[in-house]
Amino acid sequence: MVRKKVVVGFLGTQLDGGMGSGRWEKWRPTVSLVQHEDLVIDRLELLYTPRHEELVQRLMADLLVVSPETQVRAHALDLADPWDFGEVYSALYDWSRAYPFDPEREDYWAHITTGTHVAQICLFLMVEARFIPGVLLQTAPPKRQVEGDPGSYTLIDLDLSRYDAIAQRFAREQQDALSFLKSGIPTRNPRFNALIAEVERVAVRSRAPILFTGPTGAGKSLLARRMYELKKARHQVQGPFVEVNCATLQGDAAASTLFGHKRGAFTGALGDRAGLLRSADGGVLFLDEIGELGLDEQAMLLKAVEEKRFYPLGADREVASDFQLIAGTNRDLRSAVAAGRFRDDLYARINLWSYELPGLAERPEDIEPNLEFLLGEAARELGRQVRFNAEAKARYLRFAQSQEAPWRGNFRDLAASVTRLATLSEGGRIGVAQVDAEVARLRWLWDRSEAPAAPDPQAELHTLLDTETLDTLDLFDRLQLAAVVQVCRQAHSLSDAGRRLFAASRQRRQVVNDADRLRKYLARFGLSWDQVAAAPPG
Repeated sequence: MVRKKVVVGFLGTQLDGGMGSGRWEKWRPTVSLVQHEDLVIDRLELLYTPRHEELVQRLMADLLVVSPETQVRAHALDLADPWDFGEVYSALYDWSRAYPFDPEREDYWAHITTGTHVAQICLFLMVEARFIPGVLLQTAPPKRQVEGDPGSYTLIDLDLSRYDAIAQRFAREQQDALSFLKSGIPTRNPRFNALIAEVERVAVRSRAPILFTGPTGAGKSLLARRMYELKKARHQVQGPFVEVNCATLQGDAAASTLFGHKRGAFTGALGDRAGLLRSADGGVLFLDEIGELGLDEQAMLLKAVEEKRFYPLGADREVASDFQLIAGTNRDLRSAVAAGRFRDDLYARINLWSYELPGLAERPEDIEPNLEFLLGEAARELGRQVRFNAEAKARYLRFAQSQEAPWRGNFRDLAASVTRLATLSEGGRIGVAQVDAEVARLRWLWDRSEAPAAPDPQAELHTLLDTETLDTLDLFDRLQLAAVVQVCRQAHSLSDAGRRLFAASRQRRQVVNDADRLRKYLARFGLSWDQVAAAPPG
C-alpha cells in the first residue's frame, strides 16, 4: 500500500501573495511544495484567516494548475490576532483534535515556512506533542531565482531517539547528572544506583513533593541539596534552598518558623516574621524529620503545598509562596498515620515520589568509593595529601564491610572515622596501627551490650498496686504516680521528697507543708510513705 503524503500549513499572506502574472516569477512557498518533480503531495490542508479569503481562492486555483493531482482543502481559523500565542495555539489545538488523522495510511508534514512566527512556533509544538502525528517541513527558495524552480525542502523529525549523536549527548548529560547527585562518587550498589537514576529523572521533570525515608545519616539532606543544585543548573528554580529540621521546632515557634507571623500574634511576637515557606518562594523547601511536626502544622502545610497559599499566625490575609517540597524522615509514616500522629491527607500528598535510602551497612560495596571520597575531603580540609598504605586499607575495608560494622550513624560515622584517621596520620600515610586503633574505637562506639537498659518508670507501680487497681487509673495518673515514686525513692525523707516535688508552687504559698501535701497525694492511691520509700524487691 502506497502511503499518502499530507501537508498541513498556513497561508503565507506575504510570501504566497500576488494577484498579477508576475506572481509566477517569484518563489511562493506553498506553491513550491507541489512543483518538485520527485515529490507528489496528495493533499494540502491550508489554514488561513477569513480576511484573506480572496488570496486563498487565487492560491488554490494556481495549485490546481501546477498539480491537479493534489487535493487542496482550505480551513478558516477565526483569529482576531495572529500574533497572540494563546489564541493561535488554542485554535490549532481545536483544529488538530477535530481532524481525522490516519497515521497508518498517511504521512503528515507540518509546513513551518509560512505564517507568522507565532503560527510557526505553535505548529512546532503541535508536532512535538504529537497532536499532529508527523514531522516538520521546512522549504527554502533557490539560490538564484528561476521561474518554476521550487527551491529545496527539508524534513525534521522531532523524535530525538532517531538521532544517534543527539541521543549520545543526552546519555552523557544524564550520566553527568547522576554523577552530580552522587557527588561524583562511583557507587556500585545496584539498588542505590537504580534509586538515583529515577530521582534524577524526577528532579528534572517534576515539581511535585518528594519524600526521602531512611535511617539517620543515610544522606537524605545531601541528596535534597544536590537535587536543588541540579534543578538550579537547569534553570528550573530561581529561589533558594531552605532547610529545616522539624525536630527542632516546638510549640508556637514551629508554626511561626514555618509560616511566619504578624506582630502581636502571640506573646513575644514584637514584629512581623516572613517564615521559611515564604523564604523558599521560587525554590526548594527541605523539611527534614517531617514526622516530628504537630498535627496543626501538618494541616497548615497541606494547604500551603496544595494551594501555594497560607495564613501566617495572626494574619487576616493569605500570603503566597510557590516552592517545591522535599521531605525527609527516619520514621515509618505509615505507622504514624495509623496511630493518628500524622495526617493521612498530608502523607498522601507528599508520597507521590517516595524513596527509601538504604543505610551504609546495606551498601558494603559502596564503602570503598565513599572512603576515597571522604579521604579527599579530609585532605582538602587539612591542607595535605593523606593516603592509606595497602595493608592498612585492606584491613580497614575488611572490618568496614563485615557484619561486625553496623554503621549505626551511617555516613556520619564513616566521615568521622575518616577524619580521625586523616588527622592522626603520620607523614600523610595511614598505617596498620592507626587502623587497628580506629577499629577498636568503632567497636566501642557501637557496643550496646554494657549499656544499661532504660528503666520503665511504670514497672515499679506493679510492686505497689495490684493489677485491678492499676487498670482503673488513666495513663496520665499512672505516669504522674510513677514519676512521684521515682522522686520518693531518691529522696532522704518525706520532707525532702516534698521539697523536690513542690519546689515551684511552694514559693507562692503562705503556709508551707510539703510533706503533708505529698502524704495526701499518696493516700489517694492507698499508699504510704513507708511503702513508696522502700526499695523494690530485687
